[in-house]
Amino acid sequence: MEHDEKIPLGGMALDNGVFVQSPSAWGCAVRLPNGELRVTSGRKAFRAGRISPRFLRNPARVAEAFVLLSTLRRQVPDAKLPFRRPAVLAALAGSVLTVHSLRRSDRLSARTRDLATVATALLPAGIALGKRELAEYHGAEHTTIGTYEHGEPRSRVHERCGSNLVLPMLAGSLIANAVAMRLPRWLRPAARVSGQIAAIAGATELLDWAVRNPERPLARAFERPGQELQRRLSTAEPSEAQLEVARAALEACLEVERKIE
Repeated sequence: MEHDEKIPLGGMALDNGVFVQSPSAWGCAVRLPNGELRVTSGRKAFRAGRISPRFLRNPARVAEAFVLLSTLRRQVPDAKLPFRRPAVLAALAGSVLTVHSLRRSDRLSARTRDLATVATALLPAGIALGKRELAEYHGAEHTTIGTYEHGEPRSRVHERCGSNLVLPMLAGSLIANAVAMRLPRWLRPAARVSGQIAAIAGATELLDWAVRNPERPLARAFERPGQELQRRLSTAEPSEAQLEVARAALEACLEVERKIE
């Protein structure tokens, strides 16, 4: 593989660092309390890009993400994962209980229950993003990956950020729940799960299309809410020290990827 060929990258911000992944590899860099920079990298155990047919790849990316998180927890014990904070864990538990209660409620209309369920499910993510260091490392991740991909300095707003998926996934989730409620009761749980998978796959396909067609007005309209969410909530301007962490994670990932034929 030629070194000047742009390798597709993704990433995730941590409370104390950045995780970067490529099609076949991953790299992680964290800043320890004493200021030391610790970098780890490796090959992926499961690769969604190998899944065929193509429409199954986006759901497979969800499975790939769980495998990567397990690898990260095992091989990078110093990495502070946002969802492992006590406040976020408490919000997750509360969200699950609230969603269960809402679905069993007969006092609300189906549409109101669906909207309340979606809003409740977003609460843990909102609490996680409330920590400024996480938003700053998220900005560092976007800036570093975007600069690599475009070959010029980029801002903290990235066109492939998961923030761009929030609204289409919510819309897909609401539609899926509405369809499930029209089915016999015994079919509803399976229909909801299938609908959520379809919502994730559909939203990701729409984002892929928008990224490939940035000049189209519909693509710009699709990305605009997610971009505003990045500017106002999910990212913050990173420091040079945080950018150093993100660059170290990116280089570690690319070094492994380039060795894989």
